[in-house]
Amino acid sequence: MLKEKLKKYDVILASGSPRRIQLLEEMGIQFKAISSDIEETYPSELTPVKIVEHLSRIKAEALSPGQNKKTLIIGADTLVTINNEILGKPADKDEAIEILQKLSGKPHQVLSGVTLLTLSKQRTFSVCTEVWFKKLSLSEINHYIDTYKPFDKAGAYGIQEWIGHVAIEKIEGSYYNVMGLPTHRLYEELLSFVS
Repeated sequence: MLKEKLKKYDVILASGSPRRIQLLEEMGIQFKAISSDIEETYPSELTPVKIVEHLSRIKAEALSPGQNKKTLIIGADTLVTINNEILGKPADKDEAIEILQKLSGKPHQVLSGVTLLTLSKQRTFSVCTEVWFKKLSLSEINHYIDTYKPFDKAGAYGIQEWIGHVAIEKIEGSYYNVMGLPTHRLYEELLSFVS
């Protein structure tokens, strides 16, 4: 069992995301959450997959100085893309409306990069989930934004909120990846990483 194998480590989640914290807790992992205070920049030539992997890596590496042999850091980053365009966190209501109108009636991709880091080794991987939204009316978009204020979420939505229940027609891949952490893949990667 993973829980037993992780007993010899001090696990740190390099994130302050309430959703990532919740998912890691629900996996039964004992950890501390520490936000890595980094500027989320990346080389312009990177593909979306390479961007999430890069950002997960620098988030984990930002917390590595001063850690010891027992420390295991988990860094993660999530992006939403449609037609290779990256849809970040909306700055305001107008931008949130614009993003959700782009997603309306079309499939999009949610990519997460995850890095596992100890003093002696490092592993980075990524997961992609395809999500299909129904055609959203402006009143549905306004209701969602006014009620849930999704300004801290890539792609301007949280799948676990109202919009996920009423507007998502189907998904291919990990539901939890869309929440911000691909839990199944993380479990498998951690099992082999700490063996």
